[in-house]
Amino acid sequence: MGAVFFYHLTRNPVEQALPQIIARSLSNGWRVAVRGTDRARLEWLDEKLWLGSDEDFLPHGLSGGPHDVDQPVLLTERPGLPNGARCLIAIDGAAVDPAEAAGLDRACLLFDGADPVALEAARGQWRAVVAAGLSAQYWSDESGRWEKKQERAAGS
Repeated sequence: MGAVFFYHLTRNPVEQALPQIIARSLSNGWRVAVRGTDRARLEWLDEKLWLGSDEDFLPHGLSGGPHDVDQPVLLTERPGLPNGARCLIAIDGAAVDPAEAAGLDRACLLFDGADPVALEAARGQWRAVVAAGLSAQYWSDESGRWEKKQERAAGS
């Protein structure tokens, strides 16, 4: 049964936090899907990821190409996991259905702490995840590093 991690971004924007979370997921041996809501934003993130340093390189692709299934990290605005991802990272308000999260090793929701709409959406997703009996963790970067602030065990 999957765990859902909520990442409250208060200090760094998505483009700075995302590579860290992707790298951790890849180190666990998981393929990753990064789900957004806007194709242009994903294209922008794709460029940012390609322009990183050689030491921080993250192999990835943008969905819609002939090799989606082969990508260790796939950026997509579409439902589904064409690359066989075991970790789904949702950004910019992209929804994660609890039933989908239950079939993954991990689902991560990154949300902007300065955006009241994003905060409320994350709270709603937290309630849905907990109601579905999934494990949920809430992390914040408020102190300058990721700290776990709350945890709900599966079934509680």
